Formats: sequence, C-alpha cells, structure tokens
Amino acid sequence: MKEILNHLFDYKTLSQSEAQEVLKKIASGKYNDTQIAVFLAVFQMRAITLEELIGFRQALKDLAIKVNLSDFETIDLCGTGGDGKNTFNISTLTSFVVAGTGAKVAKHGNYGVSSTCGSSNVLEHFGYKFSNNEGQLKKELEQAGICFLHAPLFNPAMKLVAPVRKQLGLKTFFNILGPMINPSSPQNQLVGVYNLELARMYGYVYQTTNTSYTILHNLDGYDEISLTAPFKMISRNREEILDARDLGLQNLLPEDIKGGKDVHESSEIFQSILRGNGSEAQENVVCANAAAALKILHPDKNLIDSVETARESLRSGKALNCFVKLIDLSK
Repeated sequence: MKEILNHLFDYKTLSQSEAQEVLKKIASGKYNDTQIAVFLAVFQMRAITLEELIGFRQALKDLAIKVNLSDFETIDLCGTGGDGKNTFNISTLTSFVVAGTGAKVAKHGNYGVSSTCGSSNVLEHFGYKFSNNEGQLKKELEQAGICFLHAPLFNPAMKLVAPVRKQLGLKTFFNILGPMINPSSPQNQLVGVYNLELARMYGYVYQTTNTSYTILHNLDGYDEISLTAPFKMISRNREEILDARDLGLQNLLPEDIKGGKDVHESSEIFQSILRGNGSEAQENVVCANAAAALKILHPDKNLIDSVETARESLRSGKALNCFVKLIDLSK
C-alpha cells in the first residue's frame, strides 16, 4: 500500500488493472484500517478517473456473491448518495411504488454513511431481515414484487470497509460504485448520481452493458429527481434536460423534501408517505422518480402518464401492500 499511496501522492492515477488489483487486496484484508482510510481520502482530493472507476467496479463484481434472479424482469432504483441534501428515503419509497404497479424490483442498498438514514437502516427499523439466500429473494419477488439486496451480504469489500467509511462519515468512491454492483445484475436500472461528471462516466460504463438504463442528475446537485430545478436524464440513445412541467408537476423547494434527523424520524416520514399521509410535495417527488423508472420498463408511455400510474400505486395502497408483504416474508 505504501507504494500505491506514494504513486497517488505524486498526482498520478491508477490504471484499470491497478485499481482492480488494489481493491481486491483491500477485500482480502491485506491492508489495515489506517491504510484504507488514507487510500479513500485520496479520492476526496480529486475526482476518480474512468479507468479507476471501471477497475474498482470490476473488482467488486468479481468478488461479489452472485444471485440469479433472471427468471424475473427486474429493475433496480438506486442512487449514489453523497449529495449532502438530506432528503427523505426517496429511492426506497419509489421502489415500493414501482413494485405496486406490478413491476419486479431488485433493490440494492446499504446503511447510510454520509447520510442520516440509508435504505438498509429504514428497512431494518421496520423488522426486515437481510438475506443473501437466492430462494428467499425469489420468494419475495414472487409474492411482494420486490426483494432487497443488502450490499455487505453480497460483497466482502463493502463489509470490510464499512467501519472505516462510517468513521470517516464522508462520501467515498464506494458511494459511486454502489449502484453499479447489484449482485443480481438486473436487466433494468434507474441510477441517480450527484454530479454531471459522474453522470457522463456512468453513461460510458453503462453503454458497455446490456442493461436498459436511465441515469439521473438534478442540476442543483441531487442524485435523484427533486423537482427543485431542471434535471438531466441519460439513457442509451437519448440525453435530455427536463423540469417539473415535463412531468405535469410544480417546482418544489428543498425544505419540502427534507429527511429526518435520525433513523426513527426518517422511518416515521417513510411510513407516513407510504400510507398516503405524506404532503403533496413528498408524494409528487416519489411519483416523479417512479415515472422515470416506469419509462425504462414501458418506453412507449410518456412521463406524465407514468406519474399518474405511480400515483395510483401509492394512493390505492398497492405500494404499501408490497412493503407489508416484504417485511412479513423476511421474518
């Protein structure tokens, strides 16, 4: 590690193969927490390169415990986090809304590191039992329309660096990698990123896959559609900038979509929205993101109609039913 760090401190970057190798060594426990923390800190000082991103991603995919859900046409909805906006759990709520429309959602997630409450925190709060058992996950997909893949159970590197990341309390390149390493390799993916440079890199990587995808970035820094400013959508054959009006919705203020101060408060907000008791702003932002996911699955439908499909899932209780079933099935 000393040689690698000296290389990086000389303002040099890693090749794809070097990045792949160092991450595999981190995952095998060859470096101590201090060495890992310094390594992670380097990428706080400068942006990750495309070669490094591809190498790190490949290492994690090579090491991951795979799960085969190919019997289903699945979609994952996951953001990088790290945008510092402290919103409520939009992508997690959106996942249940999409499942409530009849889609099959293989949601990849983790505990919050740079945020108060990640998707794993909120589901665990409600009693969900994490599993990497393929049969269990398939049962959840069949009966609840959604399963949850808790990242540390599938990737040893994520588990090993979790204490260091928690102590740092900052976004690291593991935030960037999270959405790209779903161990079930879903056929469809909605990915949110926190800056345009990363959106471009994601676009390059996803072009090399068989995934049907949309990459989202709100131009005021959110890693999802926040309705607070125009947002960019990047897919295989299209790149466009839209705003709330293109979804038939109104602009929001940042305070309209704030999250809780801790896991308990965040979970209360989550439950309130899912039960149909959220504010109009909260409902609209969830439906906006759900519409972007539904557009991947049904490219012939327009976004305004997709917003209304999502709203019906939420208001009818279908999304809530998927959530209740998922929690019950996991126990």
